[in-house]
Amino acid sequence: MIELNQVSKMYGNVVGVNDLNVNLESAAYGLIGPNGSGKTTLINLLIGHFRPTLGSVRVFGRNPTKDRSMLRNIGLCPASDVLYPNVSAFEWVKYLVRLHGISRRESRTMAEQALEMVGMAESMHRPMGTYSLGMRQRTKIAQAIAHQPDLLILDEPYNGLDPVGRADMTAVLKAWADEGRGLLFASHVLQEIEAVTSSFLLIYGGRLLASGTADEIESILADTPQQVRVIGPDAARLVHRLAEVPWVDSFSLSAGRTELAVSLRDPGEFYRLLPHWIRSDSLVIERLRASNGNLEALFDSLLKHHRGETP
Repeated sequence: MIELNQVSKMYGNVVGVNDLNVNLESAAYGLIGPNGSGKTTLINLLIGHFRPTLGSVRVFGRNPTKDRSMLRNIGLCPASDVLYPNVSAFEWVKYLVRLHGISRRESRTMAEQALEMVGMAESMHRPMGTYSLGMRQRTKIAQAIAHQPDLLILDEPYNGLDPVGRADMTAVLKAWADEGRGLLFASHVLQEIEAVTSSFLLIYGGRLLASGTADEIESILADTPQQVRVIGPDAARLVHRLAEVPWVDSFSLSAGRTELAVSLRDPGEFYRLLPHWIRSDSLVIERLRASNGNLEALFDSLLKHHRGETP
């Protein structure tokens, strides 16, 4: 479905993406990374809006910058808002379907079906200027899926959606993925993607740091330096244990001595030993909070590991 061979994109002296090598079969993938990581640049390369500075891009075996007819096979929901205030969602989606060379009658049917699928059946004939942000987001997704593409590319598709809207959209995307269609879902929120697919690409600073299933990524994180917070009445009693091991960089206690922050070079060893320490010392520990809940910290750790800056 997607082939990137040593792809780099430069904006003057700024690197958008750097030496990407990716080969993806037709399936559902999450593209996860913090804001500014290169997700949108990668999407623009896939749709042919950007030409790579170095390397080659192929989508379904074709060059998207030279073969524009391949856009019939791609549906795109961009991150930027789209609003034509005096045009209805139905007219807008129908017009975009027509641009793919689909007949007027069929485009009407496809537009109606897509808008109904995203929960816009009752409002599709109202001007978009009367829509809320969530309704405009639903409309953007409808135009991406209306022409039944082989690959659906979504850039932060949950922006502006309330919890009900997110649940509805997750159901739509899961059904899409379950049909075996291509899906690339870009987000900086891991939980959004995890609800749809278990296959991930982790991008940061324009580099692909890791890829695989959720279990494979978790195994990578277990060996990646990170900070862990140990919370409970007996958190302070772990200090003497941590002082004895070489893979702890630093630790600090909160003022109430119930929360211990630990910087670890070998989280896997810590997780292996912690239950033993709790049993041996009869400790009351309520919960752990790892840095993989903080994507910036997670990706910073992976980047350092990628550069060889950590043991």
